[in-house]
Amino acid sequence: MKARVYPLPAAVLAALALSACGGGGGSSSTTAASPPPLAPPSATLVRVSQASPYPSSCGGALPGSVSYEEAEVEPYVAVNPTNPSNIVGLWQQDRWSDGGAHGLVAGYSMDDGKTWKETPLLFSRCAGGNAGNGGNYSRASDPWVTFSPDGVAYAISISFDGVSLAPGSDGSVLVARSTDGGATWSAPVTLIFSGSTAFNDKESITADPKDSHFVYAVWDQLTVTGFGAAHFARTIDGGNSWEAEKIIYDPGVNNQTIGNEIVGLSDGSAILDLFEEIDGTNSNTASGSIRVIRSTDHGATWSAPVTVARNLAVGTVDPNTGRPLRVGAGLPQMTAGPGGTLVVVWQDGRFSNGDHDGIALARSDDGGQSWSAPVEINADPAVGAFTPSIAELADGTIGVTYFDLRAVTSDPKTLPVEYWFTSSTDGVHWREQQVTGPFDMDLAPVAEGLFVGDYQAMGVIGGAFVPFFVQTNDAGLADRTDAYFRPPSPMPLTLTRRVSNLSIQGGNLQPGDAFRHKVHENLMHLLRNEVPNWDEIRAARNGTTAPP
Repeated sequence: MKARVYPLPAAVLAALALSACGGGGGSSSTTAASPPPLAPPSATLVRVSQASPYPSSCGGALPGSVSYEEAEVEPYVAVNPTNPSNIVGLWQQDRWSDGGAHGLVAGYSMDDGKTWKETPLLFSRCAGGNAGNGGNYSRASDPWVTFSPDGVAYAISISFDGVSLAPGSDGSVLVARSTDGGATWSAPVTLIFSGSTAFNDKESITADPKDSHFVYAVWDQLTVTGFGAAHFARTIDGGNSWEAEKIIYDPGVNNQTIGNEIVGLSDGSAILDLFEEIDGTNSNTASGSIRVIRSTDHGATWSAPVTVARNLAVGTVDPNTGRPLRVGAGLPQMTAGPGGTLVVVWQDGRFSNGDHDGIALARSDDGGQSWSAPVEINADPAVGAFTPSIAELADGTIGVTYFDLRAVTSDPKTLPVEYWFTSSTDGVHWREQQVTGPFDMDLAPVAEGLFVGDYQAMGVIGGAFVPFFVQTNDAGLADRTDAYFRPPSPMPLTLTRRVSNLSIQGGNLQPGDAFRHKVHENLMHLLRNEVPNWDEIRAARNGTTAPP
């Protein structure tokens, strides 16, 4: 069973009450004789995921596949605007080592997240999907969920068979909707079907903030010939039908987009697609940029791209062993605030000159047409920080969650990771609070690195931020991870730390050759995450042999 409740250690209670601020904590140079005890989940947290609804025999195995039964990863969450006590969260259930999971599961709550029930979604055969409803696939991945202003929920999946871009593989982008707060869901609608020469990846779905008729889906499509355009589909009748998908941005051959996410301005005047553009994927000097395109007619037409910033992420590893973590490097997130403001967060190595990633933030005050220089907002810049999520209150208060490595000691047998929340009313002064941890990341599933998700999530209920995330637990290797939710609680803001001086450092940094090489290697790692046979595909394009 996964309904265990743990006592809250006194040290964690004190940290939550006082909201620990600033740096401190161990780094990889800490010389403690043994690691600190791994704290159990806080009693203020609610464990959302329960025992897997999928039998281990339901299929999907490929040569060399490892199935992490009972492992939940990669959560996303949405709050019902017509009933903020109603929350829906999605996650991957029973993760495979080489892509996707047995299926996606939706958890739903009707009491501010204090208690939850769950429903398997018909995005895969393990959940009961079939060819008639579009869900006849052995694997599903990349869950995302949104609520329209009228309280209808929409969930999206990439569902597929085989290893992406390998002979015999195929897949679709599927959408289902719920009119009862997540308790029941429709049969999936197929937005696109592709065979083995194309792979639809990193899809997301966003309801228009003002008009329930419009819901927007977006994803990248990787091809064996070197293209990675942003594809888009929409409904204009509240999900009763979907228009044919179309390309809204094509970066050209051997370039691609990834992490596409639609965000609507708070006044409904425009929607934007945020994405990472990776250029030179077939070269030894690939580079990444965070960009946005805009539409003022509900996605019918789109502007030319505007660059938010270069992405200089170098990835995250265990400081003691060098073991890689699969994290959110290359996948920015964006939120909209009052008055046409937008805020983007992402992982970036510029603040340490490429030694490790911090959490970068940039802002726009004109609806995404121009952007501030990046600043670093993680409280301990001496250690790696990764996988940020962002949300914003109606009054403009910004909230960001992220993992970091400040609890790491010199002991290579565990990798203690903590999850943090930081908030600001002005984007300059920040107040930090621990959400959970430390927990042992070494217990996580392995999928091109220790993996709890390429992204995590955070919602808003009234004046409170509500994190929804995955961490490892104490149940051992048979039950490595679970999804957790923190119900609404006050998170006081105190003006305690300035970061505005970092904007010059972040904005003007010119990386050297070694730094640029680390950026390139991180981008290659990101592409291997999405396409397990990426090296073979890249070698075939270049007429060479894949590295061993």
